[in-house]
Amino acid sequence: MKSTAALLTGIGSDFEIAEIDIDGPKAGEVLVQIAAVGLCHTDLAVRDGVLPIEFPGVVGHEGAGTVIAIGDGVTKVAVGDKVSLTFNSCGHCRTCTTGHQSYCENFTPENYGGVRADGSKPLSKDGHPVAGMFFGQSSFGSVALTNERNTVKIDADIPFEMLAPLGCGVQTGVGAVTRSLRAEKGSAVAIAGGGSVGLSAVMGAVLQECATIIVVEPTEQRRSLALELGATHAIDPAAGDVAEQIRSIVAHGVDYVIDTTGIPAVVESLIGATAVRGTVGLIGVPSDPTGAIQLNIIAALTLGLTVTGIIEGDSVPDEFIPELVDHYLSGRLPLDKLVATFPFTEINSAVKIQHDGGVVKPVLVFD
Repeated sequence: MKSTAALLTGIGSDFEIAEIDIDGPKAGEVLVQIAAVGLCHTDLAVRDGVLPIEFPGVVGHEGAGTVIAIGDGVTKVAVGDKVSLTFNSCGHCRTCTTGHQSYCENFTPENYGGVRADGSKPLSKDGHPVAGMFFGQSSFGSVALTNERNTVKIDADIPFEMLAPLGCGVQTGVGAVTRSLRAEKGSAVAIAGGGSVGLSAVMGAVLQECATIIVVEPTEQRRSLALELGATHAIDPAAGDVAEQIRSIVAHGVDYVIDTTGIPAVVESLIGATAVRGTVGLIGVPSDPTGAIQLNIIAALTLGLTVTGIIEGDSVPDEFIPELVDHYLSGRLPLDKLVATFPFTEINSAVKIQHDGGVVKPVLVFD
């Protein structure tokens, strides 16, 4: 089958719109007509060489669309079903079998390997292989081949452009507060970064009924949006020491810290604003993988701090994505305030506008 896809041809390249060939589904696989796909910083991390992929390759990992074919043994979805595509997992390791598949022991090959389990590549162009299966889907294309395990059936009547971001960014941010940290009602949380993940964490904190929700964000427009979404305070890191600003709001420090920036200096400043027995959740991927956080071990021991990494908001997608859909349809998850749509062919414009701060969450849509 033919697919119109956005190809990455090398580190730092623009996306190239091209027609490629895509195999039909083998056993356990699902072929999906993509209607909308979110643009996430993880896709750009691949472009910039921070995360691995072979070139040319197709990324994209927040796909939403309609099932058009299924392989042998697939029972979870059928042709015609509306689906959300999310991260892949093996389904048989220790973490997958205990409900923690976002920490799948085979996460790297399942999501970044670029091949099927048998080593074959389902994408090609002019007879030459193209890397795909990114997050088990490579949904920067009009058709995507995914796996039954990372395909979630959606019965509710939600627009595809609102469904798409739930597959990664939104479930990561909301889940960080509601599932990973399980923030207590009445607690205080500080969130670094006002992008789609950080602002989704704000919405998660509202759902958890946190009493104090502080967003640290340099862009005035995004600080205002954070307040509109339910943050109680939005501070500018340029206005002074971040820890001091946070402690001027909550003298004893915040119970939970969430970093979506991946910037070591930002994380260190937030640690200084954490309360005794507080928890620091790390989501952001550093642009420099060798970057190190300076953690005062004596202080961490004395304060009883917990520092934890967060992947995909500890989501069990078949449960959590429908829950997020319900929150959206009930008005508790105002995704409309984050999402801006672009024709798929304008992907490079969407990347630039997002980089310049013009939009929070670009979603690419197909005719």
